Amino acid sequence: MRISGSPVLLALMLATHTLLAQGPQQGRSSDGALTLDEKLVYISHNFMNSQNCEQAIGWLKTAAKAGYTGAVLHDCKFSRWDESVTVRRPEYDNNARRVRQTCRDLGMKAIVCCADMGMDLLSNDPNLAEGMPVAKAPFVVKGGRLVPADDAFRLGNPSFEESRTPHQPTGWNVDFPGQCAFLDAAVRYSGKTSLRFDNIKANSANGNGRANQVVKVDPWRYYHVSVMIRTAGFETPRNVNIIALGKANGLIHQTYEVAATQDWKKYDVVFNTLDNTEITFYVGAWGAGAGSIWFDDICYEPGGFVNLIRREGCPFQIDSEDGAVRYAEHKDFTDARDPKMGNTDWPGLYKYWYEQPVVRVPAGSRLQEGQKVLVSYYHCMNTLGWGVFACMAEPKVLEIIRKQVAAIHQVLEPDGYMMTHDEIRHMGWDESCRKKGRSMAELLAGNVRDCARIIRKEDPGKLVYVWSDMFDPHQNAGKTGYYYLVRGKDPWYGSWEGLDKDIVIVNWHNFNPGRAEALKWFAERGHRQILAGYYDAPSTNILPWLEEAKRAPGVSGVMYTTWAQDFGELSTFIRVVNDWQAGAASQRK
Repeated sequence: MRISGSPVLLALMLATHTLLAQGPQQGRSSDGALTLDEKLVYISHNFMNSQNCEQAIGWLKTAAKAGYTGAVLHDCKFSRWDESVTVRRPEYDNNARRVRQTCRDLGMKAIVCCADMGMDLLSNDPNLAEGMPVAKAPFVVKGGRLVPADDAFRLGNPSFEESRTPHQPTGWNVDFPGQCAFLDAAVRYSGKTSLRFDNIKANSANGNGRANQVVKVDPWRYYHVSVMIRTAGFETPRNVNIIALGKANGLIHQTYEVAATQDWKKYDVVFNTLDNTEITFYVGAWGAGAGSIWFDDICYEPGGFVNLIRREGCPFQIDSEDGAVRYAEHKDFTDARDPKMGNTDWPGLYKYWYEQPVVRVPAGSRLQEGQKVLVSYYHCMNTLGWGVFACMAEPKVLEIIRKQVAAIHQVLEPDGYMMTHDEIRHMGWDESCRKKGRSMAELLAGNVRDCARIIRKEDPGKLVYVWSDMFDPHQNAGKTGYYYLVRGKDPWYGSWEGLDKDIVIVNWHNFNPGRAEALKWFAERGHRQILAGYYDAPSTNILPWLEEAKRAPGVSGVMYTTWAQDFGELSTFIRVVNDWQAGAASQRK
């Protein structure tokens, strides 16, 4: 419909139309009851595979039959339109269109995920990853290459060979030696003994089986540590950790695929010492159950150039030991790059550890064989196996998002866009971030504001959604201290300033303390909210949340959210919600 007339009259008419369309209050009936007009299902799949598309179409049909009104569609390839290794166009476009057309045919809205800030975006340019600084790390010229020569980090008794008492390894503090912890001469990977923990839940008063020691370190250094682990009937394999703690941030955030029963297996971890001169290093299990677990043969070395980042905001420099000479790239050294960084098995896949890249010293270099030099550079960090994040201070990140959104608009013509800012666990250390002179919260606020602007410019009038956690002061944006590997205390507090009230909050606070306060917080800021329930748990878990939502204006829907692609509860979940609505309505009569 085209309306002619003055800009002021047009604005008044549009405002009136919006108010009439919204009714007395978004998400509410005339008597103030929750209407829950949006009943969404979250579907994440690889649409490059035709069979996956058929599976997604089946889920959509089941959802529509149960009464869902829309779908949030996610595929990592929504960030990879120009990446040719895992995306084949136009085949991919046609597959994705089929899923989107199914939504139209079923009368369901299609909200498409975009503005990824992680590995999927980085598949376009791995060097946009947030960098962790290494400052003046010693290397030596050996055989025409630079070899790490940093020996500042030294673990004592790393293979548990020495002991003060029968079950107390020298240099280590262990939980309940001789009761829970044992030096085992019969089962070991190498040497004379290993460290074994037995039936931790029963034998440890604190429920933990750990060994730790305090280690002196130099600041801004990068290390690789490997540990051999064996298990037998170990009930809680997901509770096993290797940890390095600094004075503020934990320095290692990594997941471990430990089986309940396994032979010796090597586990690699990396960490940066940040500004610490002393760290506490742990191996062990927290909150463990029955069974046995062994640790042995802890090895360590400098991280070298694994996951080396090269861009202007992550400078690379080599200086003489006395700092008097700075050596020139391409003349004094070459190949200062890591071709595997963010591109191991496929583009966008970052691994913790692999063979070290080689920086070479060519003929004619001023660097001499046996010479010690100091190298400063940046490497990326992987948190919990999937968390490598794009530097939000790099302008090219927004250029990529702009192209993503344009492709989504062209191929899928969605009814709404879902920004996927979520659990951003590493930021603020490279020069790109520091030169901005902004806090982490200001950096995130600016980024999400820019992303929303990109979406609205590309496809005006469409609703914009975002996950709640990075903007919720009762969750990741709270005053809760240090957050993973993000620089500064309470780093995301204030990030919500980047959200205008027209952005819909997809609130996933259901399983966290402060749930009711979070609902109230976003309601008072004028946001509509969708309650992201289910999360592969009993559907009835949403009931207390719905009760709390009655006191939060603007709650307008729910979303069936599964990370495990378990759609078996689709009908049950919406029936629980509908029954609650009917019960609430009868109480008002």
